[in-house]
Amino acid sequence: MTFVDEVKNAVTPRAALLVIGVLGLQLLFIASYVGALHKPKPTDVAFGVVAPQQMSQQLVSQLDGLPGGPLDPRAVSSAAEAREQIMNRDIDGALIVSPEGRTDTLLVASGGGTVLSSALERILTQVEAGQQRTVRTVDVAPASPDDFDGLSSFYLVVGWCVGGYLCASILAISAGTKPSNRQRALIRTAVMAVYAVAGGIGGAIIIGPILGALPGSVWGLAGLGALVVFSVGMTTLALEALTGIVGIGLAVLIIVIAGNPSAGGAFPLPMLPDFWRAIGPALPPGAGTWVARSIAYFRGNAVTGPLLVLSAWAVAGTALTLLLSMRRRGGLDDGSAEVTSSPSPSGGSTAV
Repeated sequence: MTFVDEVKNAVTPRAALLVIGVLGLQLLFIASYVGALHKPKPTDVAFGVVAPQQMSQQLVSQLDGLPGGPLDPRAVSSAAEAREQIMNRDIDGALIVSPEGRTDTLLVASGGGTVLSSALERILTQVEAGQQRTVRTVDVAPASPDDFDGLSSFYLVVGWCVGGYLCASILAISAGTKPSNRQRALIRTAVMAVYAVAGGIGGAIIIGPILGALPGSVWGLAGLGALVVFSVGMTTLALEALTGIVGIGLAVLIIVIAGNPSAGGAFPLPMLPDFWRAIGPALPPGAGTWVARSIAYFRGNAVTGPLLVLSAWAVAGTALTLLLSMRRRGGLDDGSAEVTSSPSPSGGSTAV
Protein backbone atom coordinates (compact mmCIF):
# COMPACT_ATOMS: atom_id res chain seq x y z
CA MET A 1 0.00 0.00 0.00
CA THR A 2 1.39 3.38 -1.01
CA PHE A 3 1.71 6.36 1.30
CA VAL A 4 -1.11 8.10 -0.55
CA ASP A 5 -3.36 5.11 0.09
CA GLU A 6 -2.43 5.21 3.77
CA VAL A 7 -3.36 8.89 3.90
CA LYS A 8 -6.70 8.19 2.23
CA ASN A 9 -7.44 5.46 4.75
CA ALA A 10 -6.32 7.55 7.71
CA VAL A 11 -8.17 10.72 6.67
CA THR A 12 -11.39 10.02 4.84
CA PRO A 13 -13.05 12.75 2.75
CA ARG A 14 -15.68 13.15 5.47
CA ALA A 15 -13.00 13.52 8.13
CA ALA A 16 -11.16 16.05 5.97
CA LEU A 17 -14.31 18.16 5.65
CA LEU A 18 -14.87 18.01 9.39
CA VAL A 19 -11.26 19.05 10.04
CA ILE A 20 -11.70 22.01 7.70
CA GLY A 21 -14.87 22.90 9.60
CA VAL A 22 -13.00 22.75 12.91
CA LEU A 23 -10.31 25.03 11.48
CA GLY A 24 -13.02 27.48 10.49
CA LEU A 25 -14.49 27.40 14.00
CA GLN A 26 -11.04 27.95 15.47
CA LEU A 27 -10.44 31.04 13.35
CA LEU A 28 -13.94 32.37 14.07
CA PHE A 29 -13.31 31.84 17.80
CA ILE A 30 -10.18 33.99 17.65
CA ALA A 31 -11.84 36.64 15.50
CA SER A 32 -14.94 36.84 17.70
CA TYR A 33 -13.24 36.98 21.10
CA VAL A 34 -10.45 39.31 20.08
CA GLY A 35 -12.78 41.45 18.00
CA ALA A 36 -15.22 41.88 20.86
CA LEU A 37 -12.82 42.25 23.77
CA HIS A 38 -9.50 43.66 22.58
CA LYS A 39 -10.43 47.34 22.86
CA PRO A 40 -13.43 47.91 25.16
CA LYS A 41 -14.75 51.43 25.44
CA PRO A 42 -18.07 52.86 26.61
CA THR A 43 -20.39 53.95 23.82
CA ASP A 44 -23.89 55.40 24.23
CA VAL A 45 -24.14 54.39 27.88
CA ALA A 46 -27.65 55.16 29.13
CA PHE A 47 -27.03 57.94 31.65
CA GLY A 48 -29.29 60.16 33.73
CA VAL A 49 -28.77 63.81 34.62
CA VAL A 50 -30.45 65.41 37.63
CA ALA A 51 -29.82 69.16 37.62
CA PRO A 52 -31.61 72.47 38.18
CA GLN A 53 -33.95 73.23 35.29
CA GLN A 54 -31.92 76.18 34.02
CA MET A 55 -28.80 74.08 33.46
CA SER A 56 -30.22 70.58 32.86
CA GLN A 57 -30.51 70.74 29.07
CA GLN A 58 -27.13 72.44 28.71
CA LEU A 59 -25.44 69.69 30.73
CA VAL A 60 -27.22 66.96 28.77
CA SER A 61 -25.99 68.51 25.51
CA GLN A 62 -22.46 68.81 26.90
CA LEU A 63 -22.36 65.15 27.93
CA ASP A 64 -23.93 64.08 24.65
CA GLY A 65 -21.17 65.86 22.75
CA LEU A 66 -18.22 64.21 24.51
CA PRO A 67 -15.57 62.87 22.09
CA GLY A 68 -16.30 59.29 21.05
CA GLY A 69 -19.90 59.46 22.26
CA PRO A 70 -19.43 57.50 25.51
CA LEU A 71 -22.75 58.62 27.01
CA ASP A 72 -26.39 58.68 25.95
CA PRO A 73 -27.61 61.23 28.52
CA ARG A 74 -31.17 62.13 29.35
CA ALA A 75 -32.72 64.46 31.96
CA VAL A 76 -34.18 62.77 35.05
CA SER A 77 -36.57 64.55 37.39
CA SER A 78 -35.04 63.66 40.77
CA ALA A 79 -32.34 61.71 42.55
CA ALA A 80 -34.92 59.19 43.72
CA GLU A 81 -36.10 58.68 40.14
CA ALA A 82 -32.49 58.24 39.00
CA ARG A 83 -31.91 55.55 41.62
CA GLU A 84 -35.12 53.78 40.61
CA GLN A 85 -34.17 53.82 36.92
CA ILE A 86 -30.76 52.34 37.75
CA MET A 87 -32.37 49.57 39.80
CA ASN A 88 -34.82 48.94 36.93
CA ARG A 89 -31.78 48.77 34.60
CA ASP A 90 -33.15 51.55 32.41
CA ILE A 91 -29.94 53.54 32.85
CA ASP A 92 -26.43 52.57 33.93
CA GLY A 93 -25.58 55.63 35.98
CA ALA A 94 -26.60 59.18 36.82
CA LEU A 95 -25.08 62.51 37.78
CA ILE A 96 -26.86 64.50 40.49
CA VAL A 97 -25.79 68.13 40.37
CA SER A 98 -25.72 70.02 43.64
CA PRO A 99 -27.50 73.40 43.19
CA GLU A 100 -25.56 74.96 46.05
CA GLY A 101 -22.14 73.35 46.55
CA ARG A 102 -19.45 72.37 44.06
CA THR A 103 -19.49 68.63 44.76
CA ASP A 104 -21.87 66.54 42.66
CA THR A 105 -22.89 62.90 43.11
CA LEU A 106 -22.35 60.13 40.58
CA LEU A 107 -24.62 57.11 40.96
CA VAL A 108 -23.31 53.82 39.56
CA ALA A 109 -24.18 50.12 39.85
CA SER A 110 -21.11 47.91 39.95
CA GLY A 111 -23.36 44.84 40.17
CA GLY A 112 -23.99 45.36 36.47
CA GLY A 113 -20.24 45.34 35.78
CA THR A 114 -17.46 47.02 37.70
CA VAL A 115 -15.57 47.89 34.53
CA LEU A 116 -18.44 50.06 33.33
CA SER A 117 -18.82 51.72 36.74
CA SER A 118 -15.12 52.58 36.76
CA ALA A 119 -15.35 53.98 33.23
CA LEU A 120 -18.27 56.23 34.21
CA GLU A 121 -16.37 57.49 37.24
CA ARG A 122 -13.34 58.31 35.11
CA ILE A 123 -15.40 60.13 32.46
CA LEU A 124 -17.42 62.21 34.92
CA THR A 125 -14.38 63.08 37.01
CA GLN A 126 -12.77 64.60 33.91
CA VAL A 127 -15.95 66.45 32.94
CA GLU A 128 -16.41 67.87 36.43
CA ALA A 129 -12.76 68.94 36.66
CA GLY A 130 -13.25 71.03 33.54
CA GLN A 131 -16.02 72.89 35.37
CA GLN A 132 -13.94 73.32 38.54
CA ARG A 133 -16.24 70.89 40.32
CA THR A 134 -15.68 67.57 42.07
CA VAL A 135 -17.70 64.37 42.11
CA ARG A 136 -18.30 61.70 44.73
CA THR A 137 -19.39 58.24 43.67
CA VAL A 138 -22.25 56.31 45.27
CA ASP A 139 -22.74 52.66 44.30
CA VAL A 140 -26.48 51.94 44.50
CA ALA A 141 -26.15 48.26 43.50
CA PRO A 142 -22.66 47.23 44.60
CA ALA A 143 -21.13 43.97 43.46
CA SER A 144 -20.40 41.45 46.18
CA PRO A 145 -16.82 41.61 47.56
CA ASP A 146 -16.57 37.93 46.62
CA ASP A 147 -17.70 38.63 43.04
CA PHE A 148 -14.53 39.96 41.42
CA ASP A 149 -15.34 42.46 38.65
CA GLY A 150 -18.93 41.17 38.70
CA LEU A 151 -17.89 38.13 36.65
CA SER A 152 -19.43 35.35 38.75
CA SER A 153 -22.81 35.59 37.03
CA PHE A 154 -21.14 35.31 33.61
CA TYR A 155 -19.07 32.28 34.54
CA LEU A 156 -22.13 30.65 36.10
CA VAL A 157 -24.09 31.05 32.86
CA VAL A 158 -21.13 29.87 30.77
CA GLY A 159 -21.00 26.72 32.90
CA TRP A 160 -24.70 26.12 32.35
CA CYS A 161 -24.31 26.62 28.59
CA VAL A 162 -21.36 24.21 28.42
CA GLY A 163 -23.35 21.59 30.30
CA GLY A 164 -26.31 22.02 27.97
CA TYR A 165 -24.52 21.45 24.69
CA LEU A 166 -22.20 18.74 26.09
CA CYS A 167 -25.15 16.74 27.42
CA ALA A 168 -26.96 17.06 24.09
CA SER A 169 -23.80 16.08 22.21
CA ILE A 170 -23.34 12.96 24.36
CA LEU A 171 -26.97 11.94 23.84
CA ALA A 172 -26.51 12.29 20.10
CA ILE A 173 -23.11 10.62 19.75
CA SER A 174 -24.12 7.64 21.88
CA ALA A 175 -26.98 6.57 19.62
CA GLY A 176 -26.91 8.61 16.43
CA THR A 177 -27.30 12.34 15.99
CA LYS A 178 -30.62 12.10 14.17
CA PRO A 179 -33.44 10.57 16.24
CA SER A 180 -34.82 7.56 14.39
CA ASN A 181 -38.32 8.09 15.74
CA ARG A 182 -40.47 10.34 17.83
CA GLN A 183 -40.17 8.13 20.90
CA ARG A 184 -36.39 8.49 20.97
CA ALA A 185 -36.71 12.26 20.51
CA LEU A 186 -39.17 12.43 23.42
CA ILE A 187 -36.85 10.40 25.63
CA ARG A 188 -33.89 12.65 24.80
CA THR A 189 -36.02 15.71 25.53
CA ALA A 190 -37.06 14.27 28.90
CA VAL A 191 -33.45 13.42 29.79
CA MET A 192 -32.44 16.94 28.80
CA ALA A 193 -35.14 18.40 31.06
CA VAL A 194 -34.07 16.33 34.08
CA TYR A 195 -30.42 17.21 33.46
CA ALA A 196 -31.32 20.91 33.15
CA VAL A 197 -33.10 20.94 36.51
CA ALA A 198 -30.17 19.18 38.20
CA GLY A 199 -27.65 21.51 36.56
CA GLY A 200 -29.63 24.62 37.48
CA ILE A 201 -29.97 23.66 41.14
CA GLY A 202 -26.37 22.50 41.41
CA GLY A 203 -24.94 25.66 39.87
CA ALA A 204 -27.05 27.92 42.08
CA ILE A 205 -26.02 26.07 45.25
CA ILE A 206 -22.33 26.16 44.34
CA ILE A 207 -22.22 29.86 43.51
CA GLY A 208 -24.46 30.88 46.43
CA PRO A 209 -24.41 28.90 49.69
CA ILE A 210 -21.13 27.07 49.02
CA LEU A 211 -18.86 29.77 47.55
CA GLY A 212 -20.82 32.88 48.49
CA ALA A 213 -19.81 34.43 45.18
CA LEU A 214 -23.24 35.69 44.17
CA PRO A 215 -26.10 37.01 46.32
CA GLY A 216 -29.76 36.77 45.43
CA SER A 217 -32.40 34.05 45.47
CA VAL A 218 -30.91 30.57 45.17
CA TRP A 219 -34.16 29.22 43.77
CA GLY A 220 -34.42 32.12 41.34
CA LEU A 221 -30.94 31.34 40.04
CA ALA A 222 -31.75 27.61 39.97
CA GLY A 223 -34.80 28.25 37.80
CA LEU A 224 -32.76 30.44 35.49
CA GLY A 225 -30.09 27.75 35.27
CA ALA A 226 -32.61 25.08 34.34
CA LEU A 227 -33.94 27.29 31.55
CA VAL A 228 -30.46 28.15 30.26
CA VAL A 229 -29.32 24.51 30.22
CA PHE A 230 -32.54 23.29 28.60
CA SER A 231 -32.59 26.02 25.94
CA VAL A 232 -28.97 25.37 24.94
CA GLY A 233 -29.38 21.60 25.09
CA MET A 234 -32.53 21.51 22.99
CA THR A 235 -31.03 23.92 20.47
CA THR A 236 -28.07 21.57 20.14
CA LEU A 237 -30.33 18.52 19.76
CA ALA A 238 -32.32 20.32 17.07
CA LEU A 239 -29.19 21.26 15.13
CA GLU A 240 -27.95 17.68 15.38
CA ALA A 241 -31.28 16.33 14.18
CA LEU A 242 -31.14 18.74 11.26
CA THR A 243 -27.50 18.37 10.16
CA GLY A 244 -26.04 15.37 12.00
CA ILE A 245 -22.69 15.69 13.73
CA VAL A 246 -22.21 19.10 12.09
CA GLY A 247 -24.89 20.33 14.50
CA ILE A 248 -22.42 20.11 17.37
CA GLY A 249 -20.17 22.56 15.55
CA LEU A 250 -23.12 24.84 14.81
CA ALA A 251 -24.02 24.84 18.51
CA VAL A 252 -20.45 25.81 19.38
CA LEU A 253 -20.65 28.59 16.77
CA ILE A 254 -23.85 30.04 18.22
CA ILE A 255 -23.24 29.55 21.94
CA VAL A 256 -19.47 29.76 22.37
CA ILE A 257 -18.11 31.74 19.46
CA ALA A 258 -20.94 34.25 19.04
CA GLY A 259 -22.66 34.06 22.42
CA ASN A 260 -19.93 34.19 25.06
CA PRO A 261 -17.99 37.30 23.95
CA SER A 262 -21.26 39.17 23.33
CA ALA A 263 -22.82 38.20 26.66
CA GLY A 264 -21.72 41.34 28.51
CA GLY A 265 -19.72 39.28 30.99
CA ALA A 266 -16.11 40.37 30.81
CA PHE A 267 -17.25 43.81 29.62
CA PRO A 268 -20.87 45.03 29.92
CA LEU A 269 -22.80 45.51 26.68
CA PRO A 270 -22.26 49.31 26.44
CA MET A 271 -18.49 48.65 26.21
CA LEU A 272 -18.68 46.17 23.30
CA PRO A 273 -18.47 46.96 19.58
CA ASP A 274 -21.80 47.44 17.79
CA PHE A 275 -22.04 43.95 16.25
CA TRP A 276 -21.54 42.08 19.53
CA ARG A 277 -23.73 44.52 21.42
CA ALA A 278 -26.52 43.85 18.92
CA ILE A 279 -26.42 40.04 18.98
CA GLY A 280 -25.65 39.52 22.67
CA PRO A 281 -29.15 40.00 24.13
CA ALA A 282 -30.64 37.60 21.55
CA LEU A 283 -28.37 34.65 22.45
CA PRO A 284 -28.60 32.37 25.52
CA PRO A 285 -25.32 33.45 27.22
CA GLY A 286 -26.23 37.14 27.01
CA ALA A 287 -29.82 36.66 28.12
CA GLY A 288 -28.73 34.39 30.96
CA THR A 289 -26.01 36.73 32.21
CA TRP A 290 -28.42 39.67 32.25
CA VAL A 291 -31.01 37.76 34.29
CA ALA A 292 -28.41 36.38 36.72
CA ARG A 293 -27.16 39.89 37.48
CA SER A 294 -30.71 41.18 37.84
CA ILE A 295 -31.53 38.44 40.35
CA ALA A 296 -28.34 39.06 42.30
CA TYR A 297 -28.17 42.84 42.37
CA PHE A 298 -31.26 44.53 40.91
CA ARG A 299 -34.17 42.98 42.86
CA GLY A 300 -35.05 40.74 39.92
CA ASN A 301 -36.01 43.70 37.71
CA ALA A 302 -35.90 43.82 33.90
CA VAL A 303 -35.90 40.07 33.32
CA THR A 304 -39.02 39.56 31.19
CA GLY A 305 -37.34 40.16 27.83
CA PRO A 306 -34.29 37.94 28.45
CA LEU A 307 -36.45 35.15 29.88
CA LEU A 308 -38.60 35.28 26.74
CA VAL A 309 -35.42 34.99 24.66
CA LEU A 310 -34.34 31.87 26.55
CA SER A 311 -37.85 30.43 26.34
CA ALA A 312 -37.93 31.03 22.59
CA TRP A 313 -34.68 29.06 22.12
CA ALA A 314 -36.05 26.25 24.30
CA VAL A 315 -39.41 26.06 22.51
CA ALA A 316 -37.88 26.32 19.03
CA GLY A 317 -35.28 23.66 19.82
CA THR A 318 -37.86 21.28 21.27
CA ALA A 319 -40.33 21.78 18.43
CA LEU A 320 -37.69 21.31 15.74
CA THR A 321 -36.29 18.19 17.42
CA LEU A 322 -39.73 16.57 17.60
CA LEU A 323 -40.76 17.62 14.10
CA LEU A 324 -37.57 16.30 12.54
CA SER A 325 -38.03 12.98 14.35
CA MET A 326 -41.32 12.47 12.49
CA ARG A 327 -39.87 12.80 8.99
CA ARG A 328 -40.17 9.81 6.68
CA ARG A 329 -36.69 8.39 6.17
CA GLY A 330 -35.72 5.90 3.52
CA GLY A 331 -39.35 5.57 2.43
CA LEU A 332 -40.29 4.15 5.87
CA ASP A 333 -42.22 5.66 8.73
CA ASP A 334 -39.99 6.37 11.73
CA GLY A 335 -39.92 3.45 14.10
CA SER A 336 -41.18 0.95 11.52
CA ALA A 337 -39.29 -2.24 10.81
CA GLU A 338 -37.36 -2.54 7.61
CA VAL A 339 -38.33 -5.55 5.51
CA THR A 340 -35.55 -7.53 3.88
CA SER A 341 -35.23 -11.12 2.91
CA SER A 342 -32.70 -13.66 4.07
CA PRO A 343 -32.28 -17.30 3.16
CA SER A 344 -34.14 -19.77 5.36
CA PRO A 345 -32.74 -23.16 6.29
CA SER A 346 -35.21 -24.77 3.88
CA GLY A 347 -33.91 -22.72 1.01
CA GLY A 348 -36.73 -20.15 0.92
CA SER A 349 -36.60 -16.66 2.26
CA THR A 350 -37.58 -15.18 5.59
CA ALA A 351 -38.79 -11.63 6.18
CA VAL A 352 -36.77 -9.69 8.75
